[in-house]
Amino acid sequence: MKWFRKAAEQGEADGQFKLGYLYHEGEAVPQDYAEAARWYRKAADQGKADAQEHLAYMYYTGQGVPQDYAEAVRWYREAAGQGIASAEYNLGVMYYNGEGVPQDSTQAARWYRKAAGQGHASAQYNLGIVYDEGKGVPQDYAEAVCWYRKAADQGHANAQAHLAYMYYKGQGVPQDYAEAAHWYREAADQGNVDAQLSLGVMYDHGQGVTQDYAEAARWYRKAADQGNACAQFNLGVSYHGGQGVSQDCPEAARWYRKAADQGNADAQAILGALYGAGQGVTLDYAEAVKWFRLAAEHGHSGAQCHLGEMYAEGHGVEQDYVQAHMWFNLAAAAGETGGSRGRSTVAERMTPLEIAEAQRLARTWKPIGRAKE
Repeated sequence: MKWFRKAAEQGEADGQFKLGYLYHEGEAVPQDYAEAARWYRKAADQGKADAQEHLAYMYYTGQGVPQDYAEAVRWYREAAGQGIASAEYNLGVMYYNGEGVPQDSTQAARWYRKAAGQGHASAQYNLGIVYDEGKGVPQDYAEAVCWYRKAADQGHANAQAHLAYMYYKGQGVPQDYAEAAHWYREAADQGNVDAQLSLGVMYDHGQGVTQDYAEAARWYRKAADQGNACAQFNLGVSYHGGQGVSQDCPEAARWYRKAADQGNADAQAILGALYGAGQGVTLDYAEAVKWFRLAAEHGHSGAQCHLGEMYAEGHGVEQDYVQAHMWFNLAAAAGETGGSRGRSTVAERMTPLEIAEAQRLARTWKPIGRAKE
């Protein structure tokens, strides 16, 4: 510590950088971001590339200095000009997000490529993303696969998950479920939630692996425990049907509710059905209506049909044939056969004016928005 300080005070860039680093990390001195930034700047002003990169990071995060994306860009550019791969990558990120510079996907791809060429895994992954999406470069799935693979081979979990998806869909490579399962497992073992869900689905359907409901449920649980709504729903289905786990309707309802609370429309619809039947939960028509309505208002046709039934029978809501007809009509338009049957049944109990009003409501109805599925 004494040597670093002495060297720093004598104006040696290496000493200034290392002293700044000690203050930044709180090693041998109390952590002090402002002091770290001060010493980084002294070294950066002398052209020390590592100091320039660290100073850029502090401006980006607002550690020890006021947050300033433009200043972060300035210092990342200085370090990138000296070939620091992580600075090239971060400069690419800032161009991609339009932070401190006008948004420019072409410039982002340019900087990602520089860093990727030096073996920077996150840059390789991001370069794969831009080729996958065709942002800043012509869309090219094969090129995306090339860069995903380079990052995946370095253990980059997101790249592994994306590479798996490309094999699953046959984009840029021949479709290969076994290879997809291999890469999903690599990512899933690192805790990648999307990979855990996808691996569960592959075990559920026997795609690229031997069908194994218990293994599917195991991976669904890992993703569900991380808050993934689709995995929570799928785990609910496993408990509901007793696939891979002992059948347990209360446990199914518990997982459906977790997914439903996050806006998963399928979970909301099934939770409504459970309350309507008293399966795994206490029979409660009003609660059933609540969940049917949430899903129905987001366009879930099955829930629309069920909500029509609740209005037709007066279960959990005041009986209302106009509302029943409207929801049946919407469900029928989406292809639900129960919707067309229900619509015909309630129409027999309605006046022509009531039918006209119900049709008007259906014609002017708009979904609130896409629910999460």
